[in-house]
Amino acid sequence: MDRRSEAKGKRTVRAVAASDDALCTLLSAGLRVQAGEDRWRVIGNTLSYRLLLREAGGIWNRLDQCWEFSGDDPTDRLALALEAQPADIGHNAGSAAEPQPHYHGHRDRVRKRVMRAGAEVLEDYELLELLLFYSIERIDTKPLAKRLLDRFGTLGDVFAAESVQLREFDIDQRTLVLFKASREAGRRLAERKVKDMPVLTNWQQLIDYCHTALAHEKTEQFRILFLDRKNVLIADEVQQRGTIDHTPVYPREVVKRALTLNAAALILVHNHPSGDPKPSRDDIEMTREVKAAAEALGIAIHDHLVIGRKGHASFRSLGLLS
Repeated sequence: MDRRSEAKGKRTVRAVAASDDALCTLLSAGLRVQAGEDRWRVIGNTLSYRLLLREAGGIWNRLDQCWEFSGDDPTDRLALALEAQPADIGHNAGSAAEPQPHYHGHRDRVRKRVMRAGAEVLEDYELLELLLFYSIERIDTKPLAKRLLDRFGTLGDVFAAESVQLREFDIDQRTLVLFKASREAGRRLAERKVKDMPVLTNWQQLIDYCHTALAHEKTEQFRILFLDRKNVLIADEVQQRGTIDHTPVYPREVVKRALTLNAAALILVHNHPSGDPKPSRDDIEMTREVKAAAEALGIAIHDHLVIGRKGHASFRSLGLLS
């Protein structure tokens, strides 16, 4: 081996040794570097070193809960930064020296307030803020809650927002799942108030349930409430989904499903995403066709409800079922 090759080999050994030392430095701090296709990910005890990681060029990935670095392997430069500015290992490291944010302790105060007085005392933005506690860590969620309500209007509209609409708020997957689950929980709670009960004697609860299920949908949805001979709700099913202003409804399919469930009566329900529940000409014509097909087989149509954000319209109250 000539001198040039020997020198190159020594440099390589020193480089590997330096990388090994850097790796040990990171491991002793509870940090690990993982190689990806086009990025490096730092995981482990990142909370104690979040400022150091950010200053080193890292970007926090909220979806995967890790720090990401582009370009070369960040191990060496992170090790140098750790040696120059060591931090104690531990979840609360540096907390005594660092100034506390203005919202320090706020989450605990909100939780205690709910335990003491109940969640019903909370404003909409406070309730949304509280829910965000459980999907977003270590930041003040009040500004985000207020921005979401300013943008969408109501809690129902926030929970029903599509993921593409939430991109401008940097909403991660955990929060999106929380919104979907919250909306479904509300629908099921409302459903329990009308399920297995005579719906005609619990009309307001039925309206509330339909509003919970449909008022915030972004496209038209046609549902059918199937009732037995005592007007007890057998099933609530989505028959068709349509566009922003139209849903195709086939009377033959409606009647076929009613016979399968042995239903004696139906309540038709659909929504108007525009917010205005006033029945359209097409709504009226479609209802007449379904009514004729159902009554020919002895199945009654008690009502057709149109649900909008501004309220609801009842075909029976408007005299459109005669």
